[in-house]
Amino acid sequence: MSLRVLTWNVFHGRDFPPDPKLRTCRSKLFRITERNATHAQVNRDLSDEFATIIAGAEWDVALLQECPPHWEEPLARRCQAQTHRVLTSRNSLAPLRRLGARINPDLIGSNEGGSNLILVRAAADAIVDRRCLVLSSGSAPERRTLGFVRLGSGVCVANAHASTGADNRSLAEAELRHAAARCSEWAGGAPLILGGDLNVRPRDSRVYDELAERWGLMAPTAPGALDHLLAAGLKVIEPPALCPEGRREVTRPDGRRLRLSDHDPVAARFDFNAAASPWAQGG
Repeated sequence: MSLRVLTWNVFHGRDFPPDPKLRTCRSKLFRITERNATHAQVNRDLSDEFATIIAGAEWDVALLQECPPHWEEPLARRCQAQTHRVLTSRNSLAPLRRLGARINPDLIGSNEGGSNLILVRAAADAIVDRRCLVLSSGSAPERRTLGFVRLGSGVCVANAHASTGADNRSLAEAELRHAAARCSEWAGGAPLILGGDLNVRPRDSRVYDELAERWGLMAPTAPGALDHLLAAGLKVIEPPALCPEGRREVTRPDGRRLRLSDHDPVAARFDFNAAASPWAQGG
């Protein structure tokens, strides 16, 4: 059996054109659409565009970070998927934050509130267990959480968004060790995928070597990548790789394109023998 997995930081539902000249203050403040010959920058609700990209992609399990919390139910319907959502930071006064994001998404930015969302397509598998792990609590620098699910096949999947920034690299590394240790414990020897926006580049840290040596979690995406799908107990059919930038673009009526998010998705495909797994039988 094979499992196609996608991870994507959706940038709180905003676009990010490749031309920095389009990312203007007047667009941010006054919601003016900026254009060049190929792309546009808009400051409006893009939930339908994101849902179209996500629902149209090939995956069995999708891991989303910086996901607006209210996207959970609409995405579940569009993707015909089960979900597991864990809230991250800035989620107090949620209705007011959501209203602000509807009025001016770019101005409110991450202050809309966030979540990490796992989607599992019903035709592929079923979620039989859900868990949440707080990686960093409080507001310094901010609350970080991890979502964990066990599928009916026995495979376990975890979705994390580690602390960001060069000044917080040691904190992000500690979060990844904590995530690997707890998720390996929860998996109990079952195949495990730990993915998401891990915010540590392999070229800058030995933490991925440590995750492989101590917990068998291997195959980071690329030396300069932040988004990864690490796997233990699974055969890699298609190694984790960045999707082409065009995969996260939609075309406007005027022919110009919107590039969604400031991250490219990462996709991989794994193989496992469910029949040989005692966890697939509930053991």
